[in-house]
Amino acid sequence: MAADWLQNLDVSIRKEFDSNRRVMSFEEYLALLATEWTSQLRGSARYLTDMMDYFGTDPLPAAIGGGTRYRVFDRIEADNSRRVIGQEGVQTHLYRSLKTFTRLGQNNKLLLLHGPNGSAKTSIIHALMAGMERYSHEKEGATYTFNWVFPHERATKSGIGLNQYDAPKDPGASYAKLTEEDTSARITCDLRDHPFLLVPVTERRPLLEKILGKARTDELWNSLPSYVARGDLCHRCRQIFEALLVTHGGDYRKVIQFVQVERFFYSRRYRKGLVTIEPQMHVDAGYQQLTMNKNMGSLPSSLQGLSLFSLGGDLIDANRGIVEYSDLLKRPIDSFKYLLIATETGAINVGASIAYLDTVMLGSTNELQLDAFKEFPDFTSFKARIDLIRVPYLMSASQEQEIYHQDVAQLAIDKHVAPHTAWVLSIWAVLTRLKKPNSINYPPNVSSIISNLTPIEKARLYDSGEMPISLGPEDRKVLRSALGKLREEYHNIPYYEGRMGASAREMKSVLFDSAQNPDFKCVTPLAVLREMEEFVKRVTEYDFLKQDVKEGYHDAVEFVNTVRNEYLGRVDREVRDSIGIYDTVQWEEFLRKYVQHVSLVLKKEKVKNQITGKMEDPDLALITEFEKIVDAPTEAGERDSFRQNIISQVGAWSLDHLREPVVYARVFPEYWAKLEKHYFESQKALLTKMHNALLLYGKGETPDPTEEGSRLAAQTVTNMKARLGYCDDCSKEVITFLMRSKYQG
Repeated sequence: MAADWLQNLDVSIRKEFDSNRRVMSFEEYLALLATEWTSQLRGSARYLTDMMDYFGTDPLPAAIGGGTRYRVFDRIEADNSRRVIGQEGVQTHLYRSLKTFTRLGQNNKLLLLHGPNGSAKTSIIHALMAGMERYSHEKEGATYTFNWVFPHERATKSGIGLNQYDAPKDPGASYAKLTEEDTSARITCDLRDHPFLLVPVTERRPLLEKILGKARTDELWNSLPSYVARGDLCHRCRQIFEALLVTHGGDYRKVIQFVQVERFFYSRRYRKGLVTIEPQMHVDAGYQQLTMNKNMGSLPSSLQGLSLFSLGGDLIDANRGIVEYSDLLKRPIDSFKYLLIATETGAINVGASIAYLDTVMLGSTNELQLDAFKEFPDFTSFKARIDLIRVPYLMSASQEQEIYHQDVAQLAIDKHVAPHTAWVLSIWAVLTRLKKPNSINYPPNVSSIISNLTPIEKARLYDSGEMPISLGPEDRKVLRSALGKLREEYHNIPYYEGRMGASAREMKSVLFDSAQNPDFKCVTPLAVLREMEEFVKRVTEYDFLKQDVKEGYHDAVEFVNTVRNEYLGRVDREVRDSIGIYDTVQWEEFLRKYVQHVSLVLKKEKVKNQITGKMEDPDLALITEFEKIVDAPTEAGERDSFRQNIISQVGAWSLDHLREPVVYARVFPEYWAKLEKHYFESQKALLTKMHNALLLYGKGETPDPTEEGSRLAAQTVTNMKARLGYCDDCSKEVITFLMRSKYQG
């Protein structure tokens, strides 16, 4: 049984090995180049953008600002890394910078991600690294380097096999596929240089013209990275190449006999093209002599006299991939001044040699360190070689909420987590990050609307485009047109919106502390709010808690009350929906029919009766009933204007949500609220009985099951548990909170 399993595994691995073309001769590689020149002659920047394109993109809704999201940032890896939430602007900036490198043919800048602590700078870089790892295992991401292979004397006498790993046949064939027994020495290229660099610089274009044709080569040549078109071999490989060329009397075919082209896969764990450099004092590259290496004694005599050196270090390991300078500016400036030359020339001095690199350099730093760096006299020189990419805190509560899903899932293993727990964390965090809009930055018709936005209204705008209920239809149009400017108002100043505020790390601490509170049987929003009340007292520890309050903004203490009130509104609606004596779908249908019939009135058209098939006048009774409930104007001119604005709002919403059905509750939240209020007023007596029964339930007492209110109460609790994810404990907590906060006293 075990032998059969091993046999099957061996067959499978061999098949995968061959299909991936893991090992080739140089001649075979040139044949591959003839068919896949686009993917085989790209540099590291092009490789990254191709990888991002390979995994695809998704458009973002216009209501939240539009843009593009790259799916590579959505994939969760097995090493506990997390998907990058939001930050689509950063993704686009990175993509465009890499495209610029591709057009220039050189990675001539370090891409430095800067932002407050905990804004996902490192996560973004690691997502790119993880994407390169996955992509390199795909056919489209195949990447090759080369080794030098030297045969035993017995192998050269009996002939070398080109297509098999045993049975040597042709003495003039490549040594690339020698068996282990027939190999005396194998020397890798420390830099994992591109096999194309084995072609002399002066012969590269003629070679491409030979295998691709002149027209295709002319089109391709100017797009090649400098590293591929004009780069040279590393010092050791150049020494070996020249020694073999001399030994074989200038016979190039004899030299490439010793070349083994090998596919390699990027790996951050094993430092293959993906390297993270932590803040440290030592240099990022070095070399050592290979004289004592056991391979030296097995080399041909013509090579044993060479002083071969082995290159090593972070930059060497990262060649042809990504090097990440984590917290770059925590290092002394003198320790990374070499980056000025490295980015400008694409090369670094390593001992007695020069190493030519094809590496995308990424870094991260926080804002305080960057501010200090800007004061150094050398900053101007560095600025020309650094592309600053801002990574602010998220400004959307829905996106922020996604950050905590994994933590909530972990907590739920040991303790029930009530609905809205992550949302409470998220909305409070976003509120602490918002800045008060400055009316002088807007035209007169917008400035008064903008300046009156409260923090919670601004947070809703950023999250879903939801307009303040207090605004009329015309003001909503004006505000909607200014949303882009509102988002970008503080974009070009040092203290931009999203630089200050609570980080996700701090919110996670609040979450886990609330889970330890013995006063709460579940992890609930009320437990989180309790912990927040303690957190905001730690003014000396967090700069954002020290900010001056400006017309309601930066008021972390008051934001706890704001979030509590928002939460109250949510649970109030949930309890109402759970009562079960009405269906909110009827209000959506009521709004839909009103819009349909008002549109017919304005266009002076009739509607077809679906039963009789006859054309009939619009339902004026329905229109009148709706307008009475929502307090619409009754004077003819104002009434017509009101109706026209209704139609315009639906049209505007549809433009912002292309190919989506109209959700009238979101288009007209103020009218929805009035419909709800109207209904509950008509049921006030019954609801009062139910509220009394719910209050008893919340206190742990058992209501009289024979009373109608008690039956509604029991039904409400059952629905909350079945539909919304509450348990007995947190449903009691919610009911008690709701009764005390809104329906008592």
